[in-house]
Amino acid sequence: MSLKLNIIIGSTRPGRAGPTIGKWVDEVAKEQGAFEVELVDLADFRLPLLDEAAHPRARQYQHEHTKKWSESVADADAYVFVTPEYDYFPPASLVNALQCLSAEWEHKVAAVVSYGGISGGLRSSQELRQLIGNLNMMAIPQSVPLVFYAKSINDDQVFAPAEQSVEGLKSVLSELQKWAAALQPMRAK
Repeated sequence: MSLKLNIIIGSTRPGRAGPTIGKWVDEVAKEQGAFEVELVDLADFRLPLLDEAAHPRARQYQHEHTKKWSESVADADAYVFVTPEYDYFPPASLVNALQCLSAEWEHKVAAVVSYGGISGGLRSSQELRQLIGNLNMMAIPQSVPLVFYAKSINDDQVFAPAEQSVEGLKSVLSELQKWAAALQPMRAK
């Protein structure tokens, strides 16, 4: 059975860099070949703030947007969350998307690619990793902080970072593959 990786673009804000950076992560992951890869844009789901009456653990979703989001998340074995840093924190859209589900995340592995100014979004990444762990996922300690990311976006809106960032991402993807395979028996039905 092949392993599936969802690369989730966490910002839904107009003018965001997430799709550009997400496309780069997608290309590197596909080139590495350890996963079946899907680039998932959170903006496409248009998730309102926690609008399901039942607790997510019950999986009694009433709204089509939640059902589609649940299906997308449940289908993957591993995740890379692509997140900016907004006020030292991940965007509310990403926190909401994580919290509106429960069982779909369990016994899976996740990593964070963060972007920002001088910190490269590391504070956002740390907060996000804690939430990931609280959802019974394995948040690997390795991450990819993209410092002053805007300087690496060219005139064609292609993200072309330094080689160290590329190598860092490849290392993160290798760790994700190891953990996804190791956790596979826990996900067996």
